[in-house]
Amino acid sequence: MSAYKHVLVGLDLSPESQQVVDRVKCLFTGSDQKISLIHIQEPLSFAYGGDIPMDLTEVQNQLEEQAKARLIAIGNEINVAAADQHVIIGQPAHEMHRFASENNVDLIVVGSHGRHGFSLILGSTSTGVLHGSECDVLAVRVN
Repeated sequence: MSAYKHVLVGLDLSPESQQVVDRVKCLFTGSDQKISLIHIQEPLSFAYGGDIPMDLTEVQNQLEEQAKARLIAIGNEINVAAADQHVIIGQPAHEMHRFASENNVDLIVVGSHGRHGFSLILGSTSTGVLHGSECDVLAVRVN
């Protein structure tokens, strides 16, 4: 039995996310931890800073529906109930910290690209999660 009771798996839904899912399967399949999946999308208005003079609501909604469909497939793969699959709009590290705090998460699992130099200075989601987390963080190296 693991010391962890609730594991939050943060996924960006890129092809490399499968490596994180595979690690979670190896570590927690057949155990009694609660596993929650989370994907956080930054609002398109953040990405474009209001530079596009159009309503991006429909595009945001389509992206959210695609993310939910992908989480359903992953949830089926590792036996995570639909109620424990979450797509949230916001800033990834902040929303993972908030979710972890509000839901008694004691381990967050995220993928890490192992960036160096200038890209490390610009930051990454895994670095943001690690430095602001009140619980343990497992960074799975993806390539």
